[in-house]
Order: sequence, then structure tokens, then C-alpha cells
Amino acid sequence: MKLKLDENIPASLSTRLAALGHDVDSVPEEGLTGYPDTAVWSEAQAGGRFLVTQDLDFSDIRRFSPGAHAGILLVRLKRPGHRALNERIRWIFRTCDVESGAGCFVVATEVKVRVNRPRGSSS
Repeated sequence: MKLKLDENIPASLSTRLAALGHDVDSVPEEGLTGYPDTAVWSEAQAGGRFLVTQDLDFSDIRRFSPGAHAGILLVRLKRPGHRALNERIRWIFRTCDVESGAGCFVVATEVKVRVNRPRGSSS
């Protein structure tokens, strides 16, 4: 899966997710740190990349409706420290069928992963 890690996601995940077979780009690696969300979003979509972020600016499902993009994983942890983010995101990518999340709006908390699929999707 083609991924884009936002600047608020630990850089160490890039290597770990690549080791799981994903094609990973990150905002810092591309020199986009500090750029507006619109620029990050444009780059992710131009590359057909599933965006992994903690940024609530990407939380509006009306603006980022499932099926209209390559996919978003919004990680919302109560205590989003480096270690907690690393563990939760790695768990998701090791145990969930992330490929089926392409084009979806996915929200992950400490206790669950909710997938909003495009309307009319059967999976």
C-alpha cells in the first residue's frame, strides 16, 4: 500500500511500515514540514497515497468523504506519545486488512478502529 505519514507521526514508523511491504513517504522526508494541510493533502493524493495523521483538520468526513481520495487513517489517542503512536499504528498495519481501507476514512483510538467506506461499498 502507498502511504504518506504526516509530520505528526513518528519518523521511525516509515522504516517499520516499509518492512511490512508498504511504499512509505513522509512529510518530513519530502521537505513539506510546516506546509499547509492543503499542500500535504495535494501531495498525498497526487501520489495516490493513504494519509496517516493525527491532524483533526482531516477529520471532516463531509470534506474528505470516503471514495473521493486514496484514504485517511486518523489516529486519535488520549495520550499520543511517540511510543503509543508507534505501537498502535504498527498493530493496525500488522493485524488489520489495511488494503481494504484504501479510499476509506479510518479512525483509530486505543480501543477500536472504525472504517467509513464509500457509499454502496459491499465490504
